[in-house]
Amino acid sequence: MGDLELLLPGEADVLVRGLRSFPLLEMGSGGWNQQHENVEKLNMQAILDATTSQGEPIQELLVTHGKIPTLVVELITVEMWKQKVFPVLCRLEDFKPQNTFPIYMVVHHEASIINLLETVFFHKEVCESAEDTVLDLIDYCHRKLTLLVARTSHGGPPEEEESQHSTPMQELQKQAELMEFEIALKALSVLRYITDCVDSLSLSILNRMLSTHNLPCLLVELLEHSPWSKRKGGKLQRFEGGCWQTVGPSEQQKLSKLDGQVWIALYNLLLSHEARARYCLTSFAKEQLLKLRAFLTDTLLDQLPNLADLQGFLAHLALTETQPPKKDLVLEQIPEIWERLERENRGKWQAIAKHQLQHVFSPSEQDLRLQARRWAETYRLDVLEAVAPERPRCAYCSAEASKRCSRCQNEWYCCRECQVKHWEKHGKACVLVAQGDRAK
Repeated sequence: MGDLELLLPGEADVLVRGLRSFPLLEMGSGGWNQQHENVEKLNMQAILDATTSQGEPIQELLVTHGKIPTLVVELITVEMWKQKVFPVLCRLEDFKPQNTFPIYMVVHHEASIINLLETVFFHKEVCESAEDTVLDLIDYCHRKLTLLVARTSHGGPPEEEESQHSTPMQELQKQAELMEFEIALKALSVLRYITDCVDSLSLSILNRMLSTHNLPCLLVELLEHSPWSKRKGGKLQRFEGGCWQTVGPSEQQKLSKLDGQVWIALYNLLLSHEARARYCLTSFAKEQLLKLRAFLTDTLLDQLPNLADLQGFLAHLALTETQPPKKDLVLEQIPEIWERLERENRGKWQAIAKHQLQHVFSPSEQDLRLQARRWAETYRLDVLEAVAPERPRCAYCSAEASKRCSRCQNEWYCCRECQVKHWEKHGKACVLVAQGDRAK
């Protein structure tokens, strides 16, 4: 697995074999927390495997042991928990936790799983091993991207704001909203990797992507709104490497990774023989797709030469008569994970929240210290630095940072002033992690 290893091959095999799906009621429990830590370890090791180019055992193990469907079920389960249970927890008047780390771990679990799927779905055999859950994963990606477009058209992506008067739960809600933006961008990458397999996907999956969700038109909207780009202080910024970065004048014509993912997905869906045969080019679809011609500049074609074929397709489309919506009777498979979870838990959201309040999210000080020690063991600093996409950023102002918190060694700062300003937010976490390290 390369020079830097988080997991030994035998250890990785055990962790992958042990992956299982948990019911909503058990989210945040002891067994669930152990699996969350295991997913994080597999996540970091998968990134290390991908960067060393010496084989990718995590991806191979997930396929061999048939665990991709398990990850998809877990992903949608935590998505439902965040939509149905988390808001109830936030409204409970008798729930005022001093430490929100246990809840944060559940909120963060969705990001951990989608990040792992993004890393391994690059390989076509992973998509094939997802089996019927590919339908559920496509629906998941569609939900995330639709919400991303909607939020962008109503004021742009969320921004981190410091508030001296927020309660711990209010801060957690803000963090969850920021996390949702990053999750949607990961979902875009996963969707693009699924479209790489478009010629081998089943008829039901193609119909879901092209007819039910009309993904080509959704992708056009993403290019139009470009949620990962914004203007601030007259300067162009792009969301890359987990944060907003100012783009210099000489780099502004350079294709961003996320724009590239959209273009490749469009290429796959519009030029694949199987997809073209299934896609109904209605007048609405034609109008939307022809908007792409304005984006296909010479500069873009120099960076993605294959898009010349897409340009030719659009030129032909402009002269083609549109088709009426098809009314064929199609027997198709439908995704079932979300509906099954909703059916099993309908009317129980309040009860689940109260159960978790009493038994999961109100740990003792000793339990918190034990958990902090386990977090410190999971998030090894040498591994975190190896998988980081860039130099560390200041936790307060996001500038490039060179100074690390001397107590917990986890947060980075650009100067002492920023560290002092951030202490009110970081202090409790810092003390817990430091105590966990001393308890080893």
